[in-house]
Amino acid sequence: MTESIFIAEGERVVPSAHARGPWDPGALHGGAPAALITAAFERMEPGSELHIARLGFEFLRPIPFAPLTLSTRFVRRGRRVQELACELTTGTHSPEGWVGGGAPDLGSAGEELIARASALRVQEVPADLPAPPTSARESSSPPEPQPLPPPAAGTAIRFALDDSTDSSFAATAMEMRWLSDPRALGPGRVWMRLRHPLLPGEEPTALARLAATADFGNGVSAALPFDRFLFINADLTIHLQRQPEGEWIGLEARTLLHGGGTGLTESVLHDQRGPLGRAFQTLVVQPR
Repeated sequence: MTESIFIAEGERVVPSAHARGPWDPGALHGGAPAALITAAFERMEPGSELHIARLGFEFLRPIPFAPLTLSTRFVRRGRRVQELACELTTGTHSPEGWVGGGAPDLGSAGEELIARASALRVQEVPADLPAPPTSARESSSPPEPQPLPPPAAGTAIRFALDDSTDSSFAATAMEMRWLSDPRALGPGRVWMRLRHPLLPGEEPTALARLAATADFGNGVSAALPFDRFLFINADLTIHLQRQPEGEWIGLEARTLLHGGGTGLTESVLHDQRGPLGRAFQTLVVQPR
């Protein structure tokens, strides 16, 4: 991997064309900063031996194609449980006319807050626990997700909203193997892996790869035509049963829309061992 999704410049990171999003050429795909923030959480000490069990991202406004600053801190320190926080800021105001609207949130240094994130790190579950009992209620519950067919069973497809050959996070940063038809509306299944490092010379961790992939749920399971509607996720929440392994992350996604209500995308997350967690996205839906 010779290219990167971001480049470090002093205390800031500058996105490359591989971070560009699908809705606005001047904004990033949410998966790019989500992966970058996740990697920053993993480096925080003390406590990196604890497992990240939950990740949350709030995209307060479009993340501009501009230099970005990440600020991380501990909200709660502990030997068994830790809560981490991150703020993503930029000196460039977001594009006008975004569906979110609202006035910029400017810090004392003129920086604009564009995204917030949190992580919950916990002590791992002991490996020698007894098996939990099976109750009548559990036996009548919905079946557990089954492992996906392997990436080799999927079809390699370049994922873009049009026939453009331009670089973007979906088209050039991610390699995709589809197990469903990417052109069909409704639930979708796909394997993805990052083609490039987040920063030069830094191999992405499995968890950063998972965060990058999880933000694709609303596109993978599009319930409305891309050319007629916007369905932008305003947040991303990830809950993990175990830590991911390897380069490939699988998504089994579905989108639920309710007229007069809200939109929600739910994705089962997989690695090649099987299901390992879920991701949820709250959608902002509008006609183009």
